[in-house]
Amino acid sequence: MINSKQPTSVHWQTLWLNINLATMVNGSENYGEIIDAALAISEGKIVWLGKIDELPLYNKDVVDVIDGQGKWLTPGLIDCHTHLVYGGNRANEFEMRLQGKSYQEIAEAGGGIVSTVKATRAATEAELLASALPRLKALHHQGVTTVEIKSGYGLDLDNEVKMLNVAGQLAKALPVTVKRTFLGAHALPVEYNGDADGYITLVCDEMMPVIAQQGLADTVDVFCENIGFDIVQTEQVFKAAKKHGFAVKAHAEQLSDLGGTELAAKYQALSSDHVEFLTEQGVKAMKAADMTAVLLPGAFYFLRETQLPPIELLRKHKVALAIATDANPGSSPICSLQLMLNMACTLFRLTPCETLAGVTCHAAKALGLDKVKGQLDVGFDADIAVWNINQPAELCYQFGVNPLSALIQAGKQVI
Repeated sequence: MINSKQPTSVHWQTLWLNINLATMVNGSENYGEIIDAALAISEGKIVWLGKIDELPLYNKDVVDVIDGQGKWLTPGLIDCHTHLVYGGNRANEFEMRLQGKSYQEIAEAGGGIVSTVKATRAATEAELLASALPRLKALHHQGVTTVEIKSGYGLDLDNEVKMLNVAGQLAKALPVTVKRTFLGAHALPVEYNGDADGYITLVCDEMMPVIAQQGLADTVDVFCENIGFDIVQTEQVFKAAKKHGFAVKAHAEQLSDLGGTELAAKYQALSSDHVEFLTEQGVKAMKAADMTAVLLPGAFYFLRETQLPPIELLRKHKVALAIATDANPGSSPICSLQLMLNMACTLFRLTPCETLAGVTCHAAKALGLDKVKGQLDVGFDADIAVWNINQPAELCYQFGVNPLSALIQAGKQVI
């Protein structure tokens, strides 16, 4: 609960006055709005918020008071599913598809994920960092304070480690919290063609122990799909992940229903992502395991998919809905979470309130951060976006004109 009775003995460092708050507390309806509000920050945390006429006495000589000029404050946005680190790009394939080339023809010409793996393996850490930094900057300057970054384009130990190292360097290059996910089970590398079981053994027995020992990832993910890895192989990865103390996630039910989400629920996964072909049985499993459904409208749009995620079933069973960019070179080369807000509404028919929850409190839940990020509440990290808008729905209504006025990370204004 929002605490407007915080003791005045707390040493406030910063106090925002003349603001409106979309607190997004626990995915609350109507954005958790507090109109004519104030918010105090100390030591990187929110220490008081509430109606301005309930503001306790404070020492004006030691508190930095900021006039918010009627602007709206939301939690800093969270992009909970990205593949920001990779070599090269696949614009040529985009053009080939529009010229009528088939997926098979593109693959035979060296395209598809194979081309990204080749480019990523050939790139140095410095080159990968230089290419990924503008992508992260684009997200950051649109209000993103936390981002998840997956590996999965190295597909061998050295290059998966290289990708995860670069993701860690991005966290030092910009004031953004980065959560790293090991996605070694993303695709089959060419050297293991025809031997998926052998590759999964490599992922579990050789890659994962090193990544765990070096502390390079927080979570392990698997692409469970007909063109990825089957249920048995996916479970092998989940078992190894749990053995090494990793939380798990799944790319599942994007192209077919293999039951990957139900399996993920068995292993108490944080989320299942894509989920266009998810059945009610899978939805029920997610709810029972308290998982989050991560919807990726950018990939749906870019691939011109027609199978919508089961939004009504997810609502019916009260499964938390998160929204993310899925920023990657092949199926969603999009680095705009603001655009995803609009697409989630227009393509998936989510309400603006559901969508904003999807990039704040529910996105935090998808990363296991729901106790510290994604909400404006006492005790939460002071990651805050300040918007020059008249109502929160504007964040979903238009894109192309960035309404971000300021960005606060851990209590410090960084934009």
